[in-house]
Amino acid sequence: MHIKRRFSRTAWPVLIGFLALDGCASVPPVDEAIDRARLEPQTIVGARGALSAAQSKAILDRLAQQTPGSDLLAQHLAIEQALAAAPLVAGNRTAVLQDGPATFRAMFDAIRAAKRYVYLEYYIFENVESDGEHLEDLLLAKRQQGVAVSVIYDSYGSIDTPIEFLDHLKAAGVAILEFHPLNPLKAGNGYSINDRDHRKILIADGETAIIGGVNLYTAYQPHPHARLVASDGDNPDTWHDTDLRIQGPAVRQLEHVFLDHWTAQGGPALPEIAAAPVPAAPGNEVVRIIGSDHDDTVPRYYATLVSALRNAQKTIWLTTAYFVPTEDEMDALERAARRGVDVRLMLPGKSDSSLALAVGHSEYGDLLEAGVKIFELQDGMLHSKSAIIDGVWSVIGSSNFDHRSILFNDEVDAVVLGRDTADQLAAVFAKNAATAREVTLAEWRDRPLSEKLREIYAQAVKNLL
Repeated sequence: MHIKRRFSRTAWPVLIGFLALDGCASVPPVDEAIDRARLEPQTIVGARGALSAAQSKAILDRLAQQTPGSDLLAQHLAIEQALAAAPLVAGNRTAVLQDGPATFRAMFDAIRAAKRYVYLEYYIFENVESDGEHLEDLLLAKRQQGVAVSVIYDSYGSIDTPIEFLDHLKAAGVAILEFHPLNPLKAGNGYSINDRDHRKILIADGETAIIGGVNLYTAYQPHPHARLVASDGDNPDTWHDTDLRIQGPAVRQLEHVFLDHWTAQGGPALPEIAAAPVPAAPGNEVVRIIGSDHDDTVPRYYATLVSALRNAQKTIWLTTAYFVPTEDEMDALERAARRGVDVRLMLPGKSDSSLALAVGHSEYGDLLEAGVKIFELQDGMLHSKSAIIDGVWSVIGSSNFDHRSILFNDEVDAVVLGRDTADQLAAVFAKNAATAREVTLAEWRDRPLSEKLREIYAQAVKNLL
């Protein structure tokens, strides 16, 4: 059967001319914003609202005891709060989800358990399959049960999604909002074609949320389609990625991020649904949800990450699919390594963006000389976005370590304070490091001249990557 598509990814050469119009954009400095922040009492909320000063102090003291000798919490959290404009939320249970099959299974379970509503916001939104069941069939079944379903998808990221899939959902009463349509007849004024919704959010009944790097994209399935989005090469066997399942009051913060986006994009009014009571204390993790917007004067997540890197005392273990660091990020990583922090980077050995890979390679020499350890994953495609600092501050989300996540994309990330999540992420990092190739300074200096020339070319367009 012929599948009708709204647009083709082969149109990228046509779009590049429009994208180049934003090429002059540059990463804003964050030093002043960080310096303006002062050490102030932390705002910590729970299932029933703001906690008292004594309760907040007890939580922070418990976290500080998990990293003795580190002043990360004291120095960093107040700055983070000022920059992120979001509270810390106590009493959450979290679980790290690895790769497509396990994450899809958790997503389908959350949707299947929903009794009132499901919110989905994805850069790539396709009719994925889990254990023989397709997303379309599951969502249609939930609509028949009276569950409200609302979807935001990015027009470019989902450019290959068959329109029949979306039409079937709309006909069943699923509320669907297309973010920044590429079709000029549907697009409004006031946004650049470069501004994309890169978020990955699932929320079920305000009780369970899943966020991270995993798209609702068929390439994650055990036997993906032959095609690969924006690929320069063959389709890898496995996409390695990381998501975080959150249960507890932090889900409501993530829900606000979704609903604010829905309203800002002119989505139709959603049905009024009374929120179910959130369990008082399902877990011990403290979570801060950071929703970043392309219109932010100071990029919230970026400033938060730079602050965290600068305040690291013991460890920085960073995993990213696209390593196109800014000057501030490079400086923070190099300074941390030189002051004795164990800095390790898990980066892709191959990528669907050869230019991003080349830009990252151009920075290896300075990082290795500073003492940063670099690992390249060889098995499949690395798409994860996570960091662990000092064994207690972790982040998982949609933001890459690149310029595009700072300048153009709307992103969402979860900062987690707690040993449990940090330990889970550390285990994933260690597992990948065991099979990855460690890059050494000696071999890097001897790489072919052709690679060095490609890196110089890639640097010229890094603001678009």
